[in-house]
Amino acid sequence: MRISLTTTLLAIVLTGTAEAQEILPGASISFAVPALLPALEAPQAARPSVSPAQPQAGSAQRLLGMMGFIDDARVYSKIRVRVDSAFRSTAPDRAEFFYAKCGCYGLLPAASPNFDPDAPGPARAVNDLDFNQIDIFGEWAFGIFSAFGQLPLRWIQPRSLIPGPGGAFPNQSGLGDVRAGIKMAVVETRDQSLTAQAQFYVPTGDASQGLGTNHTSFEPSLLYYRRLSDDIGLESQFGVWFPLDGSAGVPTSVEESFSGQVLNYGVGASFDVHREGRILFAPIVELVGWRVLSGFQTSPTVAANPANGVNILDFKVGARVTVDGTHSVYGGFGHALTDATWYDDIVRIEYRFSF
Repeated sequence: MRISLTTTLLAIVLTGTAEAQEILPGASISFAVPALLPALEAPQAARPSVSPAQPQAGSAQRLLGMMGFIDDARVYSKIRVRVDSAFRSTAPDRAEFFYAKCGCYGLLPAASPNFDPDAPGPARAVNDLDFNQIDIFGEWAFGIFSAFGQLPLRWIQPRSLIPGPGGAFPNQSGLGDVRAGIKMAVVETRDQSLTAQAQFYVPTGDASQGLGTNHTSFEPSLLYYRRLSDDIGLESQFGVWFPLDGSAGVPTSVEESFSGQVLNYGVGASFDVHREGRILFAPIVELVGWRVLSGFQTSPTVAANPANGVNILDFKVGARVTVDGTHSVYGGFGHALTDATWYDDIVRIEYRFSF
């Protein structure tokens, strides 16, 4: 239940506590109460109010997540449409994180220890691939909890094929692997949030076309938001991606699956450099990394090539424009800092509506 500022001051004054003297120094109770009565009698329409969905510039606008690549630690309802264009993915089946184990293992001689007729991925090995993806995301908050879902639409364009078995691998498009999950705010104040997040990846994408991983995955994460000053916000995340199934390893006789666990982490800062009315503009910088803990990836010789120990680090830079704390547009660019990559470069644009 919300209590108006006027009612709160009246309650403090009537109790005659020390807080009353701090708010109205030197005032007696007999003087303070009449002074407050006009405010109590003022018509409701005359009292200024600000909707939570339309906060004043420089205040509640900072309560919403600002990052472009790090997951949002704040728990609130929103709809988001995100468009990614990524270039030069050189190991797309690494740990079955982006898409499933190359189907080319099923085209090897049956006597080969690497022969796997059940390999679900595209029938041709790729060492250079571009992709575009549209993600439609919705989150509904109730108290300190929220539930969310994400629907991905993917387009892939193979640029270079590894010599070996298999035919052509044309461009593909369609539904990717759907995500769904929940969030819970462990700590939630104006200046900081610590949130636990858990999400599942459901294998709805056609693995044979490079649109999915062909297995369910689970990813728990911790998300943190910290407001360092009126103009600077810090956000971070730490999580681990656990495949709950996966293809046979290389060679198929090993107990380890082709899919592998992937640790992810990131930290970013936003800087409010311009406010005009209800418009807020903030440049953003982020460092996002992954460490592959297990699994395999296809090498140019279609031989055993463990992926465990691979480290990937990306630098992201962008900016966000927020209007009334409700409408928000982000544009950003990311570049890989390490030799191992998920992609060399990525461009991201998103629109978010918060309510």
